[in-house]
Amino acid sequence: MTYLQLINDVLIRLRENEVSTVSQTAYAKMIGKFVNDIKREVEDAYDWNALTDTLTAATTANLFNYVLTGSGVRFRVLNVINDTSDWFMEVAPRAYFDQQFLINNAQAGQPLYYNFNGVDSNGDTQVDIFPKPDGVYNLRFNIIKPQAALTLATDIIKVPSEPVIFGAYAKALAERGEDMGQNSSEAYALYKKSLADHIAIESSHYPDESIWNLN
Repeated sequence: MTYLQLINDVLIRLRENEVSTVSQTAYAKMIGKFVNDIKREVEDAYDWNALTDTLTAATTANLFNYVLTGSGVRFRVLNVINDTSDWFMEVAPRAYFDQQFLINNAQAGQPLYYNFNGVDSNGDTQVDIFPKPDGVYNLRFNIIKPQAALTLATDIIKVPSEPVIFGAYAKALAERGEDMGQNSSEAYALYKKSLADHIAIESSHYPDESIWNLN
């Protein structure tokens, strides 16, 4: 569904008039905020297949710090692969990296370990690797990358739309207060059930990846 369709679906449930743009009314703008709030909750609840992405970095000899362009900071790591050496890299503690680079005479070779270390001026995550590369290695970071906030009417949501609609509706009912229709606690329970159902459906596609978090 598009951002505009999500907003209008929530407005209909609230017995409000539909809008033709996402900013047509102040109320529609607020519903849009609720849609993005719940979208973020749904994204954080499970490693949705629709959010998988692969970021790459090609190393340069003796350079150990790289920027994962486009990563932001909310991503979750599935695995990191040294594609050139056919090797799954392992995360190492920051203290280990400090020891190698600040105390010891850091060795050079094929990268085996990684550690995230701050962000750049664009808000993308930086990563340190060890050993320092002795040449060009292609590194693949397989991640779960949440979608940016929906802003345009035509933006299409990646995660399941139904729990997002139910969650935004529950938030709208809570903001409105007493309502002649469904109360906010009932709507919130419906949101949680819808989210759990969609997670169960998707997790059945990947039986070896069944861990998820629903607060």
